[in-house]
Amino acid sequence: MPSRMMSACVLGAALLAPVAAPVAAPAAADGTTVDYHGLSLGVPGHWRVVDLDRHPDACLRLDLPTLYLGHAGAQRECTGRAVRTRADTLHLEPLDGAPPRADIPTVEVGGAAALPEARGESNEVRYALRRPGVMATLSYGNTPDGVREVLARAAARAAAHGAAVVPAGAVAGPRPRTGQEPFTGHGFDACTAPTQNAMDSWRAASPFGAIGIYIGGRARACAQPQLTAAWIGRQADAGWHLMPLWVGPQPWHSSTTGLSTDPSEADGQGRDAAEGAAEAARGLGLAEGTVLYNDLEHYTDRETWDPPVVSYLTAWTVRLHELGYRAGAYTSASSGAQALSAHHDQAPEAMPDVLWAASWNGRAAVADADMGLPEGTPQWAGRRRAHQYRGDHDATYGGVTINIDRSWVDVDPAALPADAGPPPGLLTLLG
Repeated sequence: MPSRMMSACVLGAALLAPVAAPVAAPAAADGTTVDYHGLSLGVPGHWRVVDLDRHPDACLRLDLPTLYLGHAGAQRECTGRAVRTRADTLHLEPLDGAPPRADIPTVEVGGAAALPEARGESNEVRYALRRPGVMATLSYGNTPDGVREVLARAAARAAAHGAAVVPAGAVAGPRPRTGQEPFTGHGFDACTAPTQNAMDSWRAASPFGAIGIYIGGRARACAQPQLTAAWIGRQADAGWHLMPLWVGPQPWHSSTTGLSTDPSEADGQGRDAAEGAAEAARGLGLAEGTVLYNDLEHYTDRETWDPPVVSYLTAWTVRLHELGYRAGAYTSASSGAQALSAHHDQAPEAMPDVLWAASWNGRAAVADADMGLPEGTPQWAGRRRAHQYRGDHDATYGGVTINIDRSWVDVDPAALPADAGPPPGLLTLLG
């Protein structure tokens, strides 16, 4: 079952002369040295080295140890799942032309000090290195220490005194909006946010009117170099119905991306995920009241995972409501949707406002059977449903090809229930 699923600093860097970078290739078994804009990096032997200037369709994967060089291109090779293991990756690009990312924190470095420690809710962080004129984006698993050391060794002579994390919302973007007018029709999601040219072409030529966008989370598979507040604003202005997705802990055993099997710990993870998603949403200019979706993948051991899944998704919902956002859940019709349905009437106030169920049956519909719900149920009735009915395939419209999943969306934010607050003793209902 697929998924693809803070503010950036104002850089103002001078134009930089182009610097040659290596051809995309695996690094040597004993490691290799790569020179880029005055930085000399000792690349571990198991890392790939990918030159994005020569390979603009290459995908910036977050689960493969890689050094990426140059500005990201269209990333047409991206396909996606929520990843079980996050890898150390390092993306270097000139400061001039680096996108003003709003989904991960940025640290400015301007003197000769060591790189400051920094972490992000999506296990990504950026260092704007003033002296060499390089933006460095780090991705990591449990800790950024290893990949930061690779960068720090190269930047030791060029790093500057004083550094500060640029907080979410510090850089003005487009006016806040939800980008979620009532919508019934076809939608798609892709591992990485498409280029503006692709979005414009598909708006004119495709049947789609809604798009799922992966705004963060530790299990996110692909980097998001296109994802800025301005990008969000342009799609909202063009009439797209936006479905922001947070790829948080998953129902599998993993030290980097796994959900706890303990419902009380999963509750805390759900609250943390909501806080991370809300912060990313604000940085992207998504107004309060926007429905934010949690991407939680399919699982087969329901005895083990149903209790923590329900605890996690209800905590996600309650915390998002406290933060001023609405909550959605993307999950499998044969696992997570059924778990939520089974507990729905015990705690209806804590259930996600919108259910987005995945069942690749080819039916563009949101009937109870498509959603994994009991026949005739009032649960999530009344334009509060989406159904992902086909996954992971290439589609071409207007001459532009994107690897996507397809959904039928029937969502009207005005139809969502009023927030009644958290029910008492929710965890006791989960066993």
